[in-house]
Amino acid sequence: MRHTLIKMTKLHCLADICLIPIGTPTSSVSEYVTKVVEVFRDSGLKYTLHSAGTTIEGPWDEVTAVIGKAHEEVHAMGVVRIQSDIRIGTRTDKHQTPEDKVNSVKAKLERNLKKEYKEN
Repeated sequence: MRHTLIKMTKLHCLADICLIPIGTPTSSVSEYVTKVVEVFRDSGLKYTLHSAGTTIEGPWDEVTAVIGKAHEEVHAMGVVRIQSDIRIGTRTDKHQTPEDKVNSVKAKLERNLKKEYKEN
């Protein structure tokens, strides 16, 4: 059975990626992380660096293309093997940024704290 690929250019997504270079001379990876962040910055896509990776948001095709570009750039630095952990989320009912998601949880926590305070 032959599968047909669906072009998902317009579908907005949030991707969380942790690119892991394997077989480097030292345990430090900041040089490679810097290169990856430069690739994301140069793409024009919105991104957020955090302690365990980077969240990128934008159209599906652009996000996945820039992840591939990051792999290419790190390989060009002499890394022969890369393992990446990638989580990609999409939703069609509304546009939501990573900040929206965090703020939603913070608001619920605040409501719960107020409720607990009133009960005591």
